Amino acid sequence: MMLAVLSCGLVPRSADEGSLGGGPRLERICKVLQGSRFSIHDLCRCTGEGDENLARFNMPLELGITLGHNYATPGDSGQEHEWFVLTPGGHPHAEYISDLGGIDPKTHDETPQSIIAAVMKCLLTAQRSAGIYSNIKPVDVADALPHLEAALKRKAEDWLGCKPPWEDRVIEGRSVIAALLSEKEAES
Repeated sequence: MMLAVLSCGLVPRSADEGSLGGGPRLERICKVLQGSRFSIHDLCRCTGEGDENLARFNMPLELGITLGHNYATPGDSGQEHEWFVLTPGGHPHAEYISDLGGIDPKTHDETPQSIIAAVMKCLLTAQRSAGIYSNIKPVDVADALPHLEAALKRKAEDWLGCKPPWEDRVIEGRSVIAALLSEKEAES
């Protein structure tokens, strides 16, 4: 998802951002959502998983926070917030979150390629999207994904096997997109 967001000329956000400081994760998530023009909520993990058959409801919770903020402060923040919902094709979201009726989520088949395409479709067609990198196609981003994975693996080695800070992951993603853009320019 991060690489897809970067390929659309936008900056991906995360509750892991160092600039948010400490505090509870939910508070950091609220800050990120309130400070962003767009948010994407993938409901694919809302089915039971593992031995205990537990579902994860972080994304529906974050979607609820987004909707609550948008409806509680319409036009108040000086910055409208567009949100998008992703689901796997045939996902039963309408059965357990029926209040989203009338919302057509973008669907994917839970592969990186289809998620990249769904994210880019949301962002490049958004009303306020810059769309500045619209010459990059989802297939290009999917082809570049192994480069990001390799860069993040090298970066994790620098961090002694730990996940690198969010900002470092974004920098690596930007480098991959910059290389992709250079390649595209050379082709034209």
